[in-house]
Amino acid sequence: MKGRWAARLALLTGAAALVVLVLFGGFASLLLMLVGWAGLLVTGAGVWWMLTHTGWIRVLAGLLVVAAPLAVLVLYTSAGLLWVVLVSAALWVLAVAAGRAALAGDRPHGMPEHQTARPERPFLVMNPRSGGGKVGRFHLAERARALGAEVFVLDPEQPRDVTELARQAVRDGADLLGVAGGDGTQALVAAVAVEHGLPFLVISAGTRNHFAMDLGLDRKDPSTCLDALTDGVELHVDLGYLHAGGPPDRTPGRVFVNSASFGVYAEVVQSPAYRDDKVRTILEMLPELLTHDSGARLNVRAGDITLDGPQAVLISNNPYQRGDTAGLGRRERLDSGELGVLGVEVGGAGDAADLLVRGGQGRGLTEFTTREIVVDADVPEIPVGVDGEALTLATPVHCRLAPGALRVRVPRHRPGVPRSAPPMDWRRVRTLALTMGRVAAGHRSR
Repeated sequence: MKGRWAARLALLTGAAALVVLVLFGGFASLLLMLVGWAGLLVTGAGVWWMLTHTGWIRVLAGLLVVAAPLAVLVLYTSAGLLWVVLVSAALWVLAVAAGRAALAGDRPHGMPEHQTARPERPFLVMNPRSGGGKVGRFHLAERARALGAEVFVLDPEQPRDVTELARQAVRDGADLLGVAGGDGTQALVAAVAVEHGLPFLVISAGTRNHFAMDLGLDRKDPSTCLDALTDGVELHVDLGYLHAGGPPDRTPGRVFVNSASFGVYAEVVQSPAYRDDKVRTILEMLPELLTHDSGARLNVRAGDITLDGPQAVLISNNPYQRGDTAGLGRRERLDSGELGVLGVEVGGAGDAADLLVRGGQGRGLTEFTTREIVVDADVPEIPVGVDGEALTLATPVHCRLAPGALRVRVPRHRPGVPRSAPPMDWRRVRTLALTMGRVAAGHRSR
């Protein structure tokens, strides 16, 4: 019922937005739309020139990016039609929000929970530097030991192989492995848990905690994650693997819980100057990387899909939501059984402008899902960003997904993953508004 009325509201307010524009703007409304689109195109081109040039060209391009939208606003104001544009835009925003809310109503939400016995000998690895010292600030080691867990706190002055620590714990009888640290460390210990069929505990003590966020854990207070030791359930989530230099049956795999990035971003973060001055390093390296004057030229293959020369490729353990601003960087599920792939290939100012105007439908953006994918290049090794860690891997890099491979133990009571609305689809909204009404009427007639 709610979905039907939300869809009807979307159609009504969408039509109202057009009516306001035409009724109060008249013939000038067509010019308004053309001027607005032209402003977006010029802004997009300016962004591209700013990123791919240095010196005075970059300065002039930056001025163009600022001047283009301001010029559009001045023209609207001088014509006395600014209020028309604002009212029409507000109605359109309301229409899109209502339509996406209607489409979100019938989507499955949440991952199945599995009841399991409480672990008897949990083993936890904790990084005291992660998240600005969350391990010490929230007294995680002391609280975990009070709950019966064996805790190994890493010493920053004496680096240890966390993979070997986890394997030794398994040999000593551990029946659960866990990590309080960043996503890169989470992935390494999770791989050992999968090897031995053990449950895995995620403690949100890292900086960004993307994996914890998509598991629905509390990122503000990591101590709540320890509740899973006494009152928890299991989620069976997918796990990504990278195989460098050959197919999966011939090379060992590197696990990733979030994503692996190839291309521009991976090249930039491996620069020695990146840690000292991130912004300056990015601005200096982008021109040559975006125009393929430096860096590896990538080739991506997944079934019948081929991307030749994309500037950036993101391969994620389950697809990220891109429907709204709140959904950026979030995965609503971790058990879909599919890798998410996002490729960016911008050939010039025209592609950049098209991407700005059309967003996710732009010709420079390719998005799809797959179970396996191969990333090759014209060089024997390429930089790869894996769960925030900068690595160099031999080509080709084979990426695959292991569905339901990781048993993650989470607290029974946790914040959960917010539902994100899907991208707008006017055809589906129209069908939902009309079809559901007829179905409801048929039920009442019985």
